[in-house]
Amino acid sequence: MEKYLGSPKPRGLLVRGESRTDPSYGFQYDQRPVDVLLKYSVINLDKPVGPSSHEVVAWIRKILGIERVAHAGTLDPKVSGILPITLNNAIRVLPVLLREDKEYVCVMRLHGDVDREKLERTVNMFVGPIYQRPPLRSAVKRSLRIRRIYGIRLLELDGRNVLLQVWCEAGTYMRKLCHDIGEVLGVGAHMQELRRIRSGSLTEEKNLATLHDVVDSFILWKEHGIEEYLRRVFIPVEEAVQHLPKVWVRDTAVDALCHGAPLTVPGIVKLEDGIRVGDHVGIFTLKGELVAIGTASMTSSQMMSSRSGVAVEVDHVVMEPGTYPKAWKSSKAS
Repeated sequence: MEKYLGSPKPRGLLVRGESRTDPSYGFQYDQRPVDVLLKYSVINLDKPVGPSSHEVVAWIRKILGIERVAHAGTLDPKVSGILPITLNNAIRVLPVLLREDKEYVCVMRLHGDVDREKLERTVNMFVGPIYQRPPLRSAVKRSLRIRRIYGIRLLELDGRNVLLQVWCEAGTYMRKLCHDIGEVLGVGAHMQELRRIRSGSLTEEKNLATLHDVVDSFILWKEHGIEEYLRRVFIPVEEAVQHLPKVWVRDTAVDALCHGAPLTVPGIVKLEDGIRVGDHVGIFTLKGELVAIGTASMTSSQMMSSRSGVAVEVDHVVMEPGTYPKAWKSSKAS
């Protein structure tokens, strides 16, 4: 049995043409110098119980001396687990990270006795779209909204304590889910403990770091020049968007994309299969660097068969203009 309910499905690779990348520009995404890495990095933080997400960000900002720090997906003070932290240019992927699906492990306390068969039957009723209203103490408007539960796994039942694993849409309130399950069971229930075990591409198995890891790794690099531990904690932004379908582009297309130009078909070297119109797509250099995130205007098959046209509209530019040489003409120059 796989640990995660929402394991990503592998995509096929489609090659449109051949092109080489010039080593004089950019870096292999996982071999950037530390000063460049810090400009394009994410921390897969294991938030402890106690501080709020905003307090954690304030501490990291103070420790690193970096002003541009933000988190993707608030965790309440009593909740632990994965809190993606973005630094500098990586902040530009926040709109995408905030919409990522999540997985939680939750202890639900029943207010009465329920047998396992009835509990499993009731829990499975909540898979699919559900209605939720944000709690009173919430940062968003308390209007009724629909959120989707992709899967629920009953891990353990010990008396009135229930251990659940939930795979859900971003913005789902687990406390409300537990309350509603208790209502349907007819005995009542509340959420006792909660831990986030996955946020999009970030999991507990790879590069999970504590606040102590952040401090220690940064000081070891800053004061002693030791990079090894910092590279385990400060991971390339590309690692946080592995769930997105990908398109790789020629060096000559990169700078125009950095200025917000749409990606046209001739600039594509290879792409992943299964892209649909309207999908969020990661646009990468041939070195694996994330250039931008956009919205697909064509399907994968259309990108392969077309000779011209806009393939992806750019929404969020991550790479700094000038990283690759300019190979396009402005309207003024013409």
